[in-house]
Amino acid sequence: MLLAGCGAGTPKATGHSSGPGVSRTPSATPSSPHPSLAPNLSTTAATTACTNSTKLAGWSNRRLAMLTVAVPVSETSVSDVTSEVSAGAGGVLLFGSKAPSDLGSRLTALKTHVPGHLGLLVMTDEEGGGIQRMANLVGSLPWAAYMGAHWTPAQIQQNVTKVATKMAAAQVNMDLAPVVDVDGRNVAPSKTNPDGWRSFSGNTSVVSKDGVAYMNGLRAGNVIPVVKHFPGLGGSSYNSDFGPAHTLPWSTLQKVAIPPFTAAIKAGAPAIMVSNNVVPGLGTNPASLSPTAITSELRGKLGFKGLVVTDSLSAKAISAAGFSVPTAAVQALRSGADMVMFDLGGNVSSQTSAIATAITNAVAGGHLARSRLIDAAGHVLAVRHVNLCS
Repeated sequence: MLLAGCGAGTPKATGHSSGPGVSRTPSATPSSPHPSLAPNLSTTAATTACTNSTKLAGWSNRRLAMLTVAVPVSETSVSDVTSEVSAGAGGVLLFGSKAPSDLGSRLTALKTHVPGHLGLLVMTDEEGGGIQRMANLVGSLPWAAYMGAHWTPAQIQQNVTKVATKMAAAQVNMDLAPVVDVDGRNVAPSKTNPDGWRSFSGNTSVVSKDGVAYMNGLRAGNVIPVVKHFPGLGGSSYNSDFGPAHTLPWSTLQKVAIPPFTAAIKAGAPAIMVSNNVVPGLGTNPASLSPTAITSELRGKLGFKGLVVTDSLSAKAISAAGFSVPTAAVQALRSGADMVMFDLGGNVSSQTSAIATAITNAVAGGHLARSRLIDAAGHVLAVRHVNLCS
C-alpha cells in the first residue's frame, strides 16, 4: 500500500539527440511513393524510463548516505537537528516524555529545511503503557499486554486510530510500533527482559491479529507503522540495549515468532524494525547486522518489499559485537537494512557526520555496493510516497 513507486503510470521518455556523424539534413532524393524502411534515428534513440532509482543514481554518495540516517533529537528542541535535516537526513527520531504544545509548528518549520522538499520521516516510540513520548498531546494507550487481554482487534484499531490522527496533526508521521514479539511474561520490560507488557500476548495467534489491528489503526490515522522487533524478541536472554542478548533458537522462532510478521507483511506492513539480538542458528552477528536475517529471511523467504530499519545501533549489544555506530551502520546497509538509528546522547552532529562518512568511504572502497545504497535510499523515499519523477 505504501510502496507506490514512480514506475506506475506512463514512464517519461528522455529524448537524446542524434549521435555524431548522423546528419539531420533532409535527403535530396526525390520523395518516394513508398515510405522509407530506414529507422528515423532522431525519434528511435534510446529512451530511459524515469524511476526513483534512475534519479537517485545521479545523487552524490554523501547525499544518499544521509537519506539512510534517522537523527535523534529531543522533542522539546527539534530545531537542534536543522543542520542535519538541511544536509539530507532521511528521518528524525523524537525522544522525551512530554511533547511541547506547539510541536506541530516546530516540526513544520524543520521540514522546510529538507533539500528539494522531499518530505521527512518524523518518528517516535508511541507504543502504549510506559513507552509513550507524547501522550500529553495525543492521548494515552495502555500497555500492549492490557490491550491483548481486554480489547478486541477492532477496539485496538479504533483506539490507535484516535492517537495516530493526533500524531499526524502534530506532524509526526511514523510510529516505531506495534511490537509483535510473542512474550507472555507478566512483567514490566527491564534490563533482562525487553518485552513483558510490551507484547500483546504469549499466544502467537493473538499477537498476529492484534499486531495487524494496531498497524491498521496507525495507517487509518495517516501514521506509518514500523512492525518490530524482527525476528522476535519474546523469551530473549537479555535486553540488547544493555548488553549481548540472544533470542530463542531459530527453529523455535520460525514456529512461534515469525507468524505475526508474516501476517503483518500480508496485511501490507510498510516498515519493519530488526532487533539487535543474536539468533541462535541464524549466524553470530546481531540480526540487525545479519544478511541472513534481513536479506535471506525477511526479504527472501517472507517476501518483504518495504523499509527495513535497524533498532538503535547505540545498543551495548552492538559494541559488544565489535562494532562502533558508524561501522555498524555500514554493516547494517550491507546486510539489507535501509535506515539506521542511534540514541540521543553525545554529539549528535558529529555522530551523524561520522556515519555518513563511513558509508561514503565504504562505497568508495568497494566494501558497500553503490547499488545497495541507492536501493536503501529508494526504500526511504518510497515509504513516504516520494516520486522524484513527478
